[in-house]
This record gives sequence, structure tokens and C-alpha cells, in this order.
Amino acid sequence: MAKHGKRYVEIAKLVDRTREYTPREAMELAVQTARAKFDETVEVALKLGVDPRHADQQVRGTVVLPEGTGKAVRVAVFAKGEKAREAEQAGADVVGAEELVAEVQNGRIDFDVAIATPDMMGLVGRLGRILGPRGLMPNPKAGTVTMEVAKAVREFKAGKVEFRTSREAGVHVPIGKVSFGPERLLNNFRALMDAVVRARPAAAKGQYLRRVAISTTMGPGIKVSPQSVTEWLAGEG
Repeated sequence: MAKHGKRYVEIAKLVDRTREYTPREAMELAVQTARAKFDETVEVALKLGVDPRHADQQVRGTVVLPEGTGKAVRVAVFAKGEKAREAEQAGADVVGAEELVAEVQNGRIDFDVAIATPDMMGLVGRLGRILGPRGLMPNPKAGTVTMEVAKAVREFKAGKVEFRTSREAGVHVPIGKVSFGPERLLNNFRALMDAVVRARPAAAKGQYLRRVAISTTMGPGIKVSPQSVTEWLAGEG
């Protein structure tokens, strides 16, 4: 078992590990327990009632966080001609075709999101072994294979994030920085949870939201009641 420092131990005492909090209580507690000297990231961890081994139970999608992520996102676009120009005008950090593919193959990956036009996927497909493990491979379901490259660039720059289930049916998504404060973080949390709930597969049976937790980079996990999240989204909590 990992040993934690005195600071973490003291902070952890503020969190009741035996109870599940409401979204507001959890977010306020997350901000309260963030004591690092840097602006910690707030992350949401979910356990969903799906079996990702079956294609019809995989959960994947994107959502634009209304308050942004608090992080400067570097966007690369694989495109040619007019679409490449559109991407540059929209603020893409890296734009290219064959030369950009060659750079990635040589180990140069200085971007957080990769977008590609459909006609480029023959080339980009060669990068699957490199970009795939990093979660950077363009995919239509994530909105990163599109002809609307300018729109995609602006959305990711503004705070669009992707969510998808792991092999264990878990989902982990950053929703902002501690400096946002509880209200702005709650706005992002609502947007994320709305999107995840809407993405529920028809084949999923039983309870969909199994476990919900919020944590900061250096802070303890704070359990959130799945029922309270459902009620909150419905305007009942």
C-alpha cells in the first residue's frame, strides 16, 4: 500500500470515506481539499454498467465543457489544400499532410488533439500504433475525422473533451482547474454527465451509473451518489 505524506493525510480527514456526497457537496469539498502550490486539475471518474467487450455496449463521445478546461490545447490537423488553410485560420497549431505524418513517425508529437479530413485517413492510418496508445488517433465518433475542420479546431480549443470507456467500463475525464471554483466546475460536470447519460447504449441493462467520484491532482477521491447525480440532472436535487 502506498504511503501518503502528512499533508495528504490531513486533507483526507476532511473526506468521509463512508458516505456518498451530492454533486455540489463533492465539488465544494474537492476545491477545499486542493492544497498544492499549483492549480490542480479536477477529474471525474465513473464506473458504468456496461460490458465494453461487446461493441454495442461501448460508450464513447465528446462534449464541449461550457467553462473550458483551463488548459491550452494544442491541435494538429491532417489536411491538404483549402481544408488545411481553414484549419490554420481557425487556430490549429500544426497543419500538414505527408510531412506531418513523417514527423509523427519520427517521434515528434507536440499536440494534444489530432483531427483529420476523411481523405487523409489512408495516410493517418499508418500512425495507428503510435497515436492509438496515446488516445490521439482521429476517429469519427470523437468528431476528429471530419470535413468541418475549422469548427472542430475551434471546439477543441474552447474546451471540447472526449470520453470513452476503458476495458473495465471506467471513464476518466478532466473537467477544469481548482481555480474555477465550485460553480464553474459544476457547470462542466453537468455538461459531461448529461453527455454520458445520453450516450447510454440501448444494450446496457440495469443501473447505468454504478460509481461516481471526483478528485483533484493531489487530493483524495470523493465519492458522489449516483442517485443524487441522476436527480440533479433532472432538476430534482
